[in-house]
Amino acid sequence: MGPAMTTDPLRRLLFTLDAERAHHLAIDLLAAWGAAGAPFGRRPADPVLRSEVAGLTFANPIGLAAGLDKDARAITGLFGLGFGAIEVGTLTPLAQPGNPRPRLFRLEQDRAVINRMGFNNGGLEAALPRIRRARRRGVLGVNVGANKDSADRIADYLSGVERVASVADYVTINISSPNTPGLRDLQHGAALAELLAACDTARGRTPLFLKVAPDLDSAAIDAIARAAIEHRIDALVVANTTVSRPPLQSPDAGETGGLSGAPLAVLSRQRLGDFRSATAGKLPLISVGGIGDADEAYARIRAGASLVQLYTALVYEGAGLAWRIASGLAERLRRDGFSSLGEAIGAG
Repeated sequence: MGPAMTTDPLRRLLFTLDAERAHHLAIDLLAAWGAAGAPFGRRPADPVLRSEVAGLTFANPIGLAAGLDKDARAITGLFGLGFGAIEVGTLTPLAQPGNPRPRLFRLEQDRAVINRMGFNNGGLEAALPRIRRARRRGVLGVNVGANKDSADRIADYLSGVERVASVADYVTINISSPNTPGLRDLQHGAALAELLAACDTARGRTPLFLKVAPDLDSAAIDAIARAAIEHRIDALVVANTTVSRPPLQSPDAGETGGLSGAPLAVLSRQRLGDFRSATAGKLPLISVGGIGDADEAYARIRAGASLVQLYTALVYEGAGLAWRIASGLAERLRRDGFSSLGEAIGAG
């Protein structure tokens, strides 16, 4: 399972707990650390990693994917871990409990996770004050979704974008979770066009990102790319968890839900290339899925990603992961003669 897992006392403790209980404890600890000023998290970013996407400046391209801090409770502490961007949520207009437990499973042999959480969160109104008062050391994104029992999911997204646009550096529309029945239908046809048009109006001047699923065929990829460009989406987040199942070794491999972590890397790389081709380089791409070290992050950037995000790898590699990837990425850029991150995007 790697030396980091065996030598970190906190991680050993968390792995003795049920996965969801460990998740909540980690958020509690990060929130407390942030309240104390995250005193050990202040390191200067290497200038070679600086980049701009959608008019926003990122000190480094390593972002935290949505799903870890669903209720925006630990923003300051998470920035202390060295991320260039933090994405909180998914937040829905109304609070909802999510799907029945158990709904979060570690696949330790595979360095993966299966979740079927179902957008469990305390709702937008509860999170907004925490977002406003958080101390930011980078770019803050807010990921919004629709309530499971909503009669009008497009209206939910419209409401979410309107309410968070004034407090977020960017807003991500999440229509790609596999754990809310029917949600992925919004990735297609007239529903997608209607959704993007409504959210484009609601966001004002705040950059708007769209998060898509990896489980898409070529026709869907082309249609999403066209719609995103037409409706002024500022970046595509590629991609969410997968309902597909590559060969897995862990006892909980048969659980239903979205798979994330190392086994998603091959599919995520493929979808990054697919969307790079489909958009002809006209939209920035944020690559997510199976990124756990500097080599993988560098490969995604050279394949066309402007930024990367991770989440599951933190479970197995520990809290210093973002710093390690950023440092390793800077070394690789200079080794290969790049004077800036932007020069490396799509170079490979």
